Amino acid sequence: MAKTVTQEFVKGLWAEIPPFRLVLGLCPTLAVTKTVEDGIGMGVATGFVLVCSNLLISMLRNVIPSKVRIACYIIVVATFVTVVELLMQAFTYPLYLSLGIFIPLIVVNCIVLGRAEAFASKNKILPSIADGLGIGIGYTLSLAALGAVREVFGSGTFLGNPVFGPSFQPFTFMVQAPGAFVCLGLMLCLMNLAGKK
Repeated sequence: MAKTVTQEFVKGLWAEIPPFRLVLGLCPTLAVTKTVEDGIGMGVATGFVLVCSNLLISMLRNVIPSKVRIACYIIVVATFVTVVELLMQAFTYPLYLSLGIFIPLIVVNCIVLGRAEAFASKNKILPSIADGLGIGIGYTLSLAALGAVREVFGSGTFLGNPVFGPSFQPFTFMVQAPGAFVCLGLMLCLMNLAGKK
């Protein structure tokens, strides 16, 4: 049992790391990674929703009728998204404003609904929690890495602190929407090359 739980946790850190392996949740990935802080904030919020919804859906998996399972999953996920949204408004208001509409849109994030349908609805509580935690941490690391590359080259800062000297000219393309696509594509390429080795 412990081995299974560990395997479920670890797979989210490399073998099934979103968005690089699962290629899910790309809309918030591209939209909120202008800075490392935004990437980490979105990743932690999504990870919280993943763990909590996996836990509850796993607990209720034998009670939820199969005909209405997707609607039930959305209600469960929406409940935890509301909790995250209220907590962010209360404790991290600037981050809440920065992430904007993408916090409520966690409800329809393919990663969250996909883990509910493909894993939590078919497995026991501990493996489901481990799956949600692993995928959540992997997603947070992915967003932070993408945000770091975009922030460093696009703004010349890391977590708001200057990285280069005053003569540095930021590559502003990196903090715009096309730069997000290019950066994500290059990182996907590197992940695929690393995966082959």
